[in-house]
Amino acid sequence: MTAVAETNDPAAGAPADKNVADDSTARSARLRHLIITVYGLYARHDGGWLSVATLIRLLADLGIEEPAARSAISRLKRRGIVQARRNGGSAGYQLSAGALAILGEGDARIFRRRRATPADGWVLAVFSVPESERHRRHVLRSELTRLGFGMVAPGVWIVPAHPQDTTAGTLERLGLDGYADLFRAEHLAFGDPAAKIRRWWDLDELERQYEAFIGAHEPALPEVPPSGREAFAGYVRLVTDWRRLPYLDPGLPAELLPRDWVGIRAADLFFDRRERLEEPARAYVRAVMSG
Repeated sequence: MTAVAETNDPAAGAPADKNVADDSTARSARLRHLIITVYGLYARHDGGWLSVATLIRLLADLGIEEPAARSAISRLKRRGIVQARRNGGSAGYQLSAGALAILGEGDARIFRRRRATPADGWVLAVFSVPESERHRRHVLRSELTRLGFGMVAPGVWIVPAHPQDTTAGTLERLGLDGYADLFRAEHLAFGDPAAKIRRWWDLDELERQYEAFIGAHEPALPEVPPSGREAFAGYVRLVTDWRRLPYLDPGLPAELLPRDWVGIRAADLFFDRRERLEEPARAYVRAVMSG
């Protein structure tokens, strides 16, 4: 959280106010991400629906007060991520079809432990968008970034090839397939691929984010695995903090990364915590839903 120092200096007022606004925006975004994680983990078996009462109860277990929870849900509704729907007389919200598709695409990446190897090759996205549709160019670049692509050149982007690659389906779903071609490729020449990796992806920033994840979750679990509410809260926070990292680092080959790459340690931590927390967390949510 950003610390804001109090001051009577008018010249310092604007930056302080900006920091307060940034902090508030970050908290709001964090809350929305937690809600999406709850839906992604526990609602899809019922078509993406949760009753308001259940959702408020689960968010309270995450330390979120009801007014803040309702405000965040309203924002997600305005963005088309959730939709209001009654089920059996109970008020609730369900994930939109688009949100369900995105979560489905994300599962293969978020819960995938295997990293690519140089022998797997690469997927190249080559695209060209007319100047008259520059907004589509921005959307396409943003989506490729979200899918973990690095930029080789302005119209040539690259990502490790994986059997569960979802690039084609995602571009089709968003109506962007008419602007791009996808190829399977291997690096033949020239130069050191490990050096090029640093140009295509920001490894320094990625390392900082992995270190932050480890710092937040490595000391968080006692020797005896927690049960009930503590397991649920810990697991939701774990998945929320982890789920964007496999997009920033799309399983880059360990052979091309720095020695003792921190991302491998972070992945080990995530999957260890997941193994210990997932089932007691699920049991707790089932009890809440049935109660």
